[in-house]
Formats: sequence, structure tokens, C-alpha cells
Amino acid sequence: MLKAILNYQEIDRKLYQLERELAGSAERKKYAKLKKYMETASEKLDALDAKAEALKAELTTLEEKYAITAAALEEFDHLEELVENGGADLSFYKKKAMMHLDRMKKLKADIAALEDAVKATDKEYRELKAEVISKQAEYKTAKEEYNVLKESKEGEKAAIEAELKKAAVGIDANVLTVYKTKRKEKIFPVYSQLYSGRCSCCSMEPPLAAQNKLEGGATIECDHCHRILYK
Repeated sequence: MLKAILNYQEIDRKLYQLERELAGSAERKKYAKLKKYMETASEKLDALDAKAEALKAELTTLEEKYAITAAALEEFDHLEELVENGGADLSFYKKKAMMHLDRMKKLKADIAALEDAVKATDKEYRELKAEVISKQAEYKTAKEEYNVLKESKEGEKAAIEAELKKAAVGIDANVLTVYKTKRKEKIFPVYSQLYSGRCSCCSMEPPLAAQNKLEGGATIECDHCHRILYK
């Protein structure tokens, strides 16, 4: 069984190298970079749009408060009449009028700051949108170039996969499942020889009790790199 899975791994090594070649290609790097930019930019555009809407809603609320305060202040336009009719102290009304006036000044400053924030957010959104549009053609070209490269390797990939299918015959299904799971976790080689009492991939030394199990084709898992060790 060990010999069969090691043979499977040697064939799989060709597929692993092909995957590495594609992953390290200039075409894929350019495509991946632009793809990430487009995704990030899209998220940022959504965030800016939501921010602008929130700022506009806040601005509307402040403008409503300003209008209410301004209306309240108008009631003090004729202080003398209020005093004569109500018999109250003039200073009381003046103090109350000043409170409304101060509130209006603060609201006006807050409104101005919010208006600037809305304009800045809108500007940032428009600039980013224009940049995204200009990058779309570049992204499309990069994607096409990477697809052409992948397609050029399809024949080689199919041949290796056919070899793997033949090599898998006779290998225990559970053993193959474990192998494929680790392979998906980007562990390669999956099986590593114990050399001088250490994992030949990460150089960690398994406990002696575990090493003693490596007789007669048995295997253990490396506690450090999680490869399957054999002797």
C-alpha cells in the first residue's frame, strides 16, 4: 500500500509542478492583482455610497433642527410686546433668545462641516468610479491572457490526471481521501520519509514512541507540518 501511494505521489508531483508554474506565471500574477483591485474597489464604492447616504440623512436632520430653532427665535422679534402682555422680565426673554441664537450658530457650523464631508465623499466616489472604469479593460485583457495560458496546459494536465486515475486503482479509499485532503490544504509532498529520526521536510523529530510505530509500512503524522511520515 505504501509503495502504491508513493507512486501516486510521484505522478502527482508533475501536476503540483504544473500548478506551481501557472501560479507563478506573470499572467496569473497580473490577473490576480487586478482581480483583487476590482473586488476591493467595488467594496469601497459601496462603502462610500453608504457613507454619502448616511451623511446626507444626517444633514437633512440638522437642517430640520435649524429650521425649528430659527422659527422659535422669530417669536422673540417683538420682546417689548411679550413683556407688556405677559408682565415678565425682559432679561428672561433675552436669555432665552440668546440660547436659541447660540444653538443656531452651532447647528450652522455643523451643517457646513457636513456639507464639506458630503462633497468630499462624493468627489472620492466619482474619482474611484472613474479609475475602476479605466481598469476594466486592463482586467479583461489580463483575464483573457491568463485563460489562454491555462488552456495551453490543459492537455498536459489531462494526461497527468489520467495517470493518477490509473495509479489510484488498488489504493485504499480512506488513504486516498486523506492524501487528497492534505493536498487541498497545500501540503506537498503529502508523504515524507523519516530520515535520521527526523521529518525530511520540516526536520522535526517525532517522539520515539511514535517512531516505533513506523515498522512494516506503517505511517504516522508529523506534529509540526502534518505530513504523513514513513520509514
